[in-house]
Amino acid sequence: MQSHKPQVNVEFSKLTINETKLNEYTKKNKRILDQQIEKLPKKVIFCKKCVTSNQRPRTEFDEEGVCSACRYAEKKFGGDIDWDKRGKELIQLLDKHRSKDGSWDVIVPSSHGKDSAMVTHQLKEKYGMHPLTVTWAPFIYTEVGFKNYVNMNHAGFDGLVAWPNGILHRKLARTCFELKGDPFEAFVYGQKAYPFRIAQKFKIPLIFYGENGEAEYGGIQKYVDKSHETPDDWEEEYYKGAGFEKVVQEGFKMGIFDEKEIKNNAFDFYRAPPLEEIKKLGLEMHWWSYYKTWIPQENYYYAHKNTGLEAAESRTSGTYTKFTSLDDAIIDAFHWLMAYIKLGWGRTTREASSDIRCGHITREEGVALTHKYDHEFPQKYLETFLKYMSITEKYFWDVLDRYRSEKIWHKVNGKWKRKIHVSNNSVHGEEPTIE
Repeated sequence: MQSHKPQVNVEFSKLTINETKLNEYTKKNKRILDQQIEKLPKKVIFCKKCVTSNQRPRTEFDEEGVCSACRYAEKKFGGDIDWDKRGKELIQLLDKHRSKDGSWDVIVPSSHGKDSAMVTHQLKEKYGMHPLTVTWAPFIYTEVGFKNYVNMNHAGFDGLVAWPNGILHRKLARTCFELKGDPFEAFVYGQKAYPFRIAQKFKIPLIFYGENGEAEYGGIQKYVDKSHETPDDWEEEYYKGAGFEKVVQEGFKMGIFDEKEIKNNAFDFYRAPPLEEIKKLGLEMHWWSYYKTWIPQENYYYAHKNTGLEAAESRTSGTYTKFTSLDDAIIDAFHWLMAYIKLGWGRTTREASSDIRCGHITREEGVALTHKYDHEFPQKYLETFLKYMSITEKYFWDVLDRYRSEKIWHKVNGKWKRKIHVSNNSVHGEEPTIE
């Protein structure tokens, strides 16, 4: 079980919500804004090389039953990508932006976890850049997450951290939980937008993210062989077809936000600058994984050696590793739980699939790990989560059940069971359940 102890003990007051408006809204509306669900294939299939399924949004499968992420991995490790050429492209890009006076010349959106720590250290120590890390604070810092943030600062790196308004952030998470089936999306809005705001403010034209998730894990293929993207596709890629403005608007209709709150300047942190301004300033957002072979496990070893990164004392809830999602103490675990409920696709599925592609484990081992950990319920965080959201446990399960797919779930003797699960011989296997 995950031992990511909170850095601070926070007492959450009950959120002020217009219950009358909420009840009226509930009766009149379906209350699901996640537009990716209806676009998913009707028949569930699993990749023949890894353990991911076609229920991961935007993932494509070819005629041989292999997912797009596995096909990209074949290119990545099989010699189809000229990494020497891309390395030269990286140097040219950095030479173009490198400051002469030591001022910040590149922004790294950073949790100070393994991936962003590795990228930041490489930019500074190997390529002579002057990076500024920009952190969108997690809902509640874990002890190890906050320690890693401090360790990196003391390793000689500059950083800014944004602490969003706690009440508004909780209400946004509550709205996303109900309307998108993912409370973590409140974090994603700020995580994506805030670095662009800082780039705009300090006129730093280059932003470096870690991996291109659409290539590494399966997704939109138009950027697979490109080094960068703009916010054009964020709504589909990261926001499930309904962006920040839509969620806040619906949250107001529900009675979660009042009129004064939706006009709060703090919400500007969640909004990226208009695309016209981004283009005018010449802001470029690039993926490190385009230029360098992306191997998450190696990123951890590198960051541990060079920035003092520490792993958790034990594995993360819902998976078998202890160096992922180190910073958030509450919400991250429920993000992956909701993904499992909606898509049958949990944290272990993603990590095992990645490890299979990198050659760390076999598919057979991946199947076993998925059966063992993917369905794990984060019981130790439930009470805090309920207080954070200002909901009862019954209400919590009512929302979860709203998002269960009939393709994946059915009731047996009054308990939800999976209809279908990855196996080594067919799509049918054990039926892990969430009690």
